Amino acid sequence: MSKAPRADKQPAHPADRHDLIRVHGARENNLKDVSIEIPKRRLTVFTGVSGSGKSSLVFDTIAAESQRLINETYSAFVQGFMPTLSRPEVDVLDGLTTAIIVDQQRMGADPRSTVGTATDANAMLRILFSRLGKPHIGPPSAYAFNVPSVSARGAITVERGDKKAVRATFNRTGGMCPNCEGRGTVSDIDLTQLYDDSKSLDEGALTIPGYTPGGWNYRLYSESGLVDPAKPIRKYTKKELHAFLHHEPTRMKIAGINMTYEGLIPRIQKSFLAKDKEGMQSHIRAFVDRAVTFTTCPECDGTRLSEGARSSKIKRISIADACAMQISDLAAWVRELKEPSVAPLLTALQLTLDSFVEIGLGYLSLDRPAGTLSGGEAQRVKMIRHLGSSLTDVTYVFDEPTVGLHPHDIQRMNELLLQLRDKGNTVLVVEHKPETIAIADHVVDLGPGAGTAGGTVCFEGTVDGLRKAGTVTGRHFDDRASVKDTVREPDGTLQIRGATTHNLRNVDVDIPLGVLTVITGVAGSGKSSLVHGSLPPGADVVSIDQSPIRGSRRSNPATYTGLLEPIRKAFAKANGVKPALFSANSEGACPTCNGAGVIYTDLGIMAGVTSTCEDCEGKRFQASVLEYLLGGRDISEVLAMSVTEALEFFGSGEASTPAAQRILARLADVGLGYLSLGQPLTTLSGGERQRLKLATNMAEKGGVYILDEPTTGLHLADVEQLLGLLDRLVDSGKSVIVVEHHQAVMAHADWIIDLGPGAGHDGGTIVFEGTPAELVAARSTLTGEHLAAYVGA
Repeated sequence: MSKAPRADKQPAHPADRHDLIRVHGARENNLKDVSIEIPKRRLTVFTGVSGSGKSSLVFDTIAAESQRLINETYSAFVQGFMPTLSRPEVDVLDGLTTAIIVDQQRMGADPRSTVGTATDANAMLRILFSRLGKPHIGPPSAYAFNVPSVSARGAITVERGDKKAVRATFNRTGGMCPNCEGRGTVSDIDLTQLYDDSKSLDEGALTIPGYTPGGWNYRLYSESGLVDPAKPIRKYTKKELHAFLHHEPTRMKIAGINMTYEGLIPRIQKSFLAKDKEGMQSHIRAFVDRAVTFTTCPECDGTRLSEGARSSKIKRISIADACAMQISDLAAWVRELKEPSVAPLLTALQLTLDSFVEIGLGYLSLDRPAGTLSGGEAQRVKMIRHLGSSLTDVTYVFDEPTVGLHPHDIQRMNELLLQLRDKGNTVLVVEHKPETIAIADHVVDLGPGAGTAGGTVCFEGTVDGLRKAGTVTGRHFDDRASVKDTVREPDGTLQIRGATTHNLRNVDVDIPLGVLTVITGVAGSGKSSLVHGSLPPGADVVSIDQSPIRGSRRSNPATYTGLLEPIRKAFAKANGVKPALFSANSEGACPTCNGAGVIYTDLGIMAGVTSTCEDCEGKRFQASVLEYLLGGRDISEVLAMSVTEALEFFGSGEASTPAAQRILARLADVGLGYLSLGQPLTTLSGGERQRLKLATNMAEKGGVYILDEPTTGLHLADVEQLLGLLDRLVDSGKSVIVVEHHQAVMAHADWIIDLGPGAGHDGGTIVFEGTPAELVAARSTLTGEHLAAYVGA
């Protein structure tokens, strides 16, 4: 192919001058009039202590404005279906490109969303089986578990140019299992949790929350006339039982009032099962957990696919078998297929599957439900979608991509970030790990502290410049923990025998008690399966993970930790009024927003809109309540305080409240001094949620604490504080088991259990047990090699 000749020297084109993203006067959240210039088509890492303003700058300012501007390019009709985004608090944002956010938000919990459907892998497999599968059963849709088979009869007009054809029937072959509708599981309601069949309705047979005798929900059945309220339910005839449990909705007069009567089961399904379980009150959620059971679909054996889709095979492998394989094995199987007619498809599929292996997710399978992935795994799955993308000159925004990664896998992640940059993209990374900061072309260090003490740019420049800078990150950048000279002696063991959860291979292990034990190993080696799925029943264990905290959007650190109770009592005592006035969920709530501080407008099929309540201006309380003061502050001002400010406020003077001080001290202990007391729990990161749970559970009497990667989201300087906290827990008589990859925590442990040697079916065995010093000396595992390099042995 001929190429046009190029002159050796050409004048610079005006378009090539736009090589910077300029931010001037950013004031989002705690940012204090921040102005910076970020180079395009480079890898920029944003670092700083937790709460210093990194996410406010990268996500809430740069990425948010980019997405808002893109949304405005759509037609008014399309914009009507999208949420209305407000402009960030910033004076000037210039040089933005399309922003793609690759965050740690869990993927949708829809049972039909899997690792395969979240990437292109499943779609490519379906095409492959539609071309090569024997027997041939139809197009790619015939292998899709989210496409039902449809058969219709009637006149259908199909236009092809000027010709019109009328068909008498229409058929579409889908791969969905008709029994479970592509979910892989079937749900069933346990009737014993709905009522006591030995009692009659008059005797209070119903045991459903809200169905109390005398209430309308109860009278609907007891006074319907369709069943005998004095007869025990187990003695109902078939007709009575059907009317009681399955009757279709019917208008009738009950107790002199026109009401809609329907069977108990459809009524429960509509009132409880159709709602988001996480938004329910705790007692109703507990009822749903008890009453609904999920079992593997007996017809498709959990594969979600119809019999036809499972019968079509390539080299004795069906699409169900392929999706159930570990991805590293599936990649090897695809590599063996030599079929010229689908060569481009095989190449694309091979590249996608190899990306999973490269990124350290080769241990997953394509049929793994997307909702079961951890935050770090979800982020890496999203990343795979973009590695093969044809888009260039876009801005990729990552939120701690090394979360959940063993040091061995961080190098792979670094290579992938550089790969994205080298395609001509701008890569912005919020990160604490020195291994990833080290590969940056440009570093922005925010701080100097957290919350109100942060929000300024402390350093901007190269990695070498950061090392020499006097910032908190610069001073701690080359920190290396040393292996302990002496370790604590255990005072017992927690025995695990024959553990086979997930990929564990009949593991026997004694976890020492009374010491700090670290469970480590590469991602997917079986660490979580060992400590969460294999502990003996009856063990006195408090498990503290990063899963979302159950509660409504009204929940905040003050309500979750029980801190609000002593605060309310202190306000009530100082002002001689009832404590209920100082609760935004009770008598003191603003009547306009019901104490939420914002008005939620549900727009039906369109995205809901949230706007600050105009009456209380987001303070959540009635104006009369805000007239009551404690130490010169009203209740809304106290809830706006950070933990550190509140600790000082309640520590002395008129506002001195020892009960509040104890809870606040625990929050500060776990590194959450920058959190505001009234911040909604839904806005917390996974690491913040775990540390909040830890602060709450520290007051409990559990003997064994299990922590799942507590260093997530922690700055290098904060890791030292965490180690001190773990030591205090052990010294107070607790046994602490930590699932962790951070070398500083490993070096500080009394005992290390290393799983591996690889991930998935290449892992699941104990490859080392002993002290950190023995692991460093042996260097017999991947962890040992990395720990030895870290401590400089």
